[in-house]
Amino acid sequence: MLLLCLPVAAILWLAANPEENPWPHLLETVLPNYLYNTFALLIGVGACSVGLGFSLAWLFRFYDFPLKRFFSWALLLPFAMPAYIMAYVYTDFLSYTGPLQAMLRKGMGWTGASEYTFPEIRSLGGAIAMFSLVLYPYVFLTARASLQNVSDHLIQAARSLGASPLSTLLRVVFPSVRPALAIGLALVSMETLNDYGTVSYFAIPTLTFGLYDAWLTMGNVGGAAQIALVLISVTLVLVLVEWLSRNRGMRQASGTRPGRQLPQALTGWRSGLVLTYLTSLLLIAFAVPFCILLYYAVSLFEQNWTPRFTQYAINSMSLAASTVILLSLLSLMIAYVQRIKAQDRHLLTRIAMLGYAMPGAVLAIGVLVPLGGFDNWLSDRLTEYWGISSGLLFSGTVFALLYAYSCRFFTVSFGSVESGLMQITPAMDQVAQTLGCKSPEILRRIHLPLLRPALLSSAIIIFVDVIKELPATLLLRPFNFETLATYVYQYASDEMIHHSALAALLIVAIGIVPAILLNRFSETQKNP
Repeated sequence: MLLLCLPVAAILWLAANPEENPWPHLLETVLPNYLYNTFALLIGVGACSVGLGFSLAWLFRFYDFPLKRFFSWALLLPFAMPAYIMAYVYTDFLSYTGPLQAMLRKGMGWTGASEYTFPEIRSLGGAIAMFSLVLYPYVFLTARASLQNVSDHLIQAARSLGASPLSTLLRVVFPSVRPALAIGLALVSMETLNDYGTVSYFAIPTLTFGLYDAWLTMGNVGGAAQIALVLISVTLVLVLVEWLSRNRGMRQASGTRPGRQLPQALTGWRSGLVLTYLTSLLLIAFAVPFCILLYYAVSLFEQNWTPRFTQYAINSMSLAASTVILLSLLSLMIAYVQRIKAQDRHLLTRIAMLGYAMPGAVLAIGVLVPLGGFDNWLSDRLTEYWGISSGLLFSGTVFALLYAYSCRFFTVSFGSVESGLMQITPAMDQVAQTLGCKSPEILRRIHLPLLRPALLSSAIIIFVDVIKELPATLLLRPFNFETLATYVYQYASDEMIHHSALAALLIVAIGIVPAILLNRFSETQKNP
């Protein structure tokens, strides 16, 4: 557990003890711009995600329309599309030389860009659109689950007292689902803070962008750590909001099944309007970029299917599988020890679980600096006593990547195992002990079979998250070691997304699995 908490301690120490203090310079020059762009991005993405997610949840809760079951899972597919891939695809599609503007010029008879005005996607507004299209499912899922607990009788009572539909929505329904919206909004905001690929490609200087610039361009680790500390502070506020909202939602739960009537059937133009909205969102958020990637991947398959691509795919799969195995074993051990000792989460466990809320770039600093310091110390001792140099044993190796992934995704694995163990009654352990079974045998013969669904679901989520992870991988990967995510990033940065389309398509295809699982879980929660 101490190792999982080490990155947080390292960032705090570096921020408090920099080799040179750049804070006054940052405050006078770039930090205000970083903060403005970061908060503008958070507010814009949050507002759009809540608007899209809540409107969808409202439609699925209170209305019935054609293809409702299909859209209930299809609208979760944007989960599979990382924001940086969405940004690369749409920039290529909407650029001056892209197919859409070329078609417009041909159809309208225009000969140059001076003859018409077209929105610039590589802007703050474009970034807000890209993030919102891939992150709204967070709000959609949490709001849809919360709306299941809103009683129709409460809504009918408000209407019978003369409340208009808008007043009922604002004064009755919205306050009931506000905690769920806050939870979804916190998740959306944390994913936005974690991104580097989109903001760097769109040249939007956010806090994450500034962290990379301070570390890699200016070589100032202390300054990067101080910017990381600001990011951590923003993240902790989001975590606090999520925690307070979750507790409030639990206190408001009545424990009784809400009265519900059949959804209102939509027909005629209303049904057509809803279908147009849902179809348009699905096309823009998933179908169009997926088809573009598929077209490039198929048409350039021979150029893309190279030994380098297969090696990068193997690297990604190996890292993801190794992280899953490592975290599954670690989470099982910690959760089972806590169960045996009948104790709540240890303080170190709570600190370690903050890793999931931290942006990958922040964790990279917290991992690389202590590992690099230990490598240098060990090499100096070996040189001093035996005249040999150990080189980089931990930093700059695959170990650093696995360490960072473990710190970041420990929460997912431990939370699944802990919740699974909580559903197993202690009476089963006591019966097994009376029959002479020891703790390891109880774990193997009783708990592991019952924990299989929880372990499988967390394993799939972690596997996909490691495949998609870009910020930490960019900073920590060994020399000449690439993954699918870094491979896509490098080609897209050189305006050659079509040459990495096969890798991007593979990332998206793998990401579809948890999207389908999330819908199944939501359906089981809705129909217990």
